[in-house]
Amino acid sequence: QVRLVESGGGSVQPGESLRLSCVASGFNFSRYPMRWYRQAPGKNREFVANILETGDRMYYADSVKGRFTVARDNSRNTVYLQMNNLKPDDTAVYFCNVYFYFDRWGQGTQVTVSS
Repeated sequence: QVRLVESGGGSVQPGESLRLSCVASGFNFSRYPMRWYRQAPGKNREFVANILETGDRMYYADSVKGRFTVARDNSRNTVYLQMNNLKPDDTAVYFCNVYFYFDRWGQGTQVTVSS
């Protein structure tokens, strides 16, 4: 079955960096766009970044442009989210997503940015 497993979250101070990973299984990873979303307490889940199958085109939410970078390694079935210059507003649970017949989600990884 489809499985998405996120890791790499943690607690950091403003201005620091984190790198999230999502390992996928159960589908042909190299043929699907992959997305990152996040959900802050009391808020709806929101789009963060998208990367196409070949990894040559990426899209970002305005709130993270210039600070976050999405990448993928199709040989490892893994998608990454490099997050630099983190801000308190980036505090959320971050989820990996793929649309494979329907939306599939991982369990999420917590990112907390606080001084």
